[in-house]
Amino acid sequence: MTGPIKSIVILGGGTAGWMAAAALSKALANSGARIQLIESNEIGTIGVGEASVPALQAFNAFLGLDQRDFMRNCQATFKLGIEFVDWGALGRRYMHSFTGYGPNVRSSQFHRLFQRHSIARQARGATASFDDYNLGAIASRERRFALPADGPTAHAGELTFAYHFDAILYARYLRDFAERRGVHRTEGKVVSSRQHSDTGFIEAVRLTDGRELGGELFIDCSGFGGLLIEGALRSGYEEWGHWLPCDRAVAMQTHNVEPPVPFTRSTAESAGWSWRIPLQHRVGNGYVYCSRHLSDDAAETMLKQRVSGEALSEPRRIRFVTGKRRRIWNRNCVALGLAAGFLEPLESTSIHLIQSSLFRLISLFPDRRFESAEIDAFNRQTEEEYADIRDFIITHYKLTSRTDAEFWMHCRCMDVPDRVGALIELFGASGRLTPKPEQLFTAQSWFAILYGQGDLPRGYDPLLAPMPEADLEHEMARCHQRLKQAVQSMPGHAQFVANYCGAALPRD
Repeated sequence: MTGPIKSIVILGGGTAGWMAAAALSKALANSGARIQLIESNEIGTIGVGEASVPALQAFNAFLGLDQRDFMRNCQATFKLGIEFVDWGALGRRYMHSFTGYGPNVRSSQFHRLFQRHSIARQARGATASFDDYNLGAIASRERRFALPADGPTAHAGELTFAYHFDAILYARYLRDFAERRGVHRTEGKVVSSRQHSDTGFIEAVRLTDGRELGGELFIDCSGFGGLLIEGALRSGYEEWGHWLPCDRAVAMQTHNVEPPVPFTRSTAESAGWSWRIPLQHRVGNGYVYCSRHLSDDAAETMLKQRVSGEALSEPRRIRFVTGKRRRIWNRNCVALGLAAGFLEPLESTSIHLIQSSLFRLISLFPDRRFESAEIDAFNRQTEEEYADIRDFIITHYKLTSRTDAEFWMHCRCMDVPDRVGALIELFGASGRLTPKPEQLFTAQSWFAILYGQGDLPRGYDPLLAPMPEADLEHEMARCHQRLKQAVQSMPGHAQFVANYCGAALPRD
């Protein structure tokens, strides 16, 4: 069968479903394709992914959303990065800032310059903090923020930012957008599907009331179970629990007791880690943990002890299996969100994986032939992205010096993928990093995590050796002073948010 696709069925709402509906309604605006989304009010959404990476700006821009309006309607605040507490060692904290480190000097990546500076200071019995040379880290420390047009001059750099937001409100916001563009929502629960007897392609889904909804392309956003991608098509699942041992989470919401800060906080706990995500109207809290080292009841008790402010919800327990589908696009079905796979939210990548898969689907959008070359290209690129993010998260666990708990002892000693081991060895030799250009996490991000976890290189870039030590010290001091001055000119983050996008009361 040839010709353009004219009927798309999205199974499941939530963030994944409505992101798909919004993006496809925009991309296929003039195609005549009919887009239907099936969801049930009886089925809840996970709704704990409340932080993003900077790439979400590109998704919102693709849709033509106004940033101020989006933030106001989704109770959003700005996010300059993630503060990691007790990860490398008890009492140690550092920032994974989205903003780059320092200016480029002599065409060398700044982290290499910093490494020579650090080694020189160590020889004199002094220390150096890489956070002192990052605009985003300094602004986070001072709880300040400014948009690029309003903030520091180009001479000092500009802040790179993402968002903290209410994922449920974001789904509603995108639903309004999609329905205005002609997406049809059907209320109902899907109980089964019908497949072509020869090709195995999905032809229709059946609801509890007996109705059948047919389509040519199906987007599975049905959550962990993967009703179509797994229930119908048996795509298989590749588990990564041997590298990422956490398999449970408990989450709850609390009232704000302090002005929202411009960063997510991740604190290493005895058997995993806890998160704190500040929105305008509340705080999202959670504990991701390994059930082999901590019971569900103990995790919930620990979370309640850690949070501040009055509880707005009862703790919600979540079980997950880290990994991904072996075929995320199978026949005429593409899985998104939890139906495609799960990586713990340590680096706030869940929503990004939905976004990047949608952009990839749009760039490889099929016709009725569903050419295998396009499907294979999609799966290959998606698998590489999942693996890249997986490796980045693994590195947080592997490079810990903690010996106070069995969980962390296990992480220190566990085997890791060969390419993670090779990357750690290369960085340890001379501070060099060679990530692929298309990777989500750049050399700057890898540097933040490797150095922050305490993996200090033994040497530095030999091309920097001719620089006199006094010149290096002067250059670093001048960089730090410029960044500090730039931050001092910024308003406080909480005040900026209130003036820029102070939210109305949440909708019921």
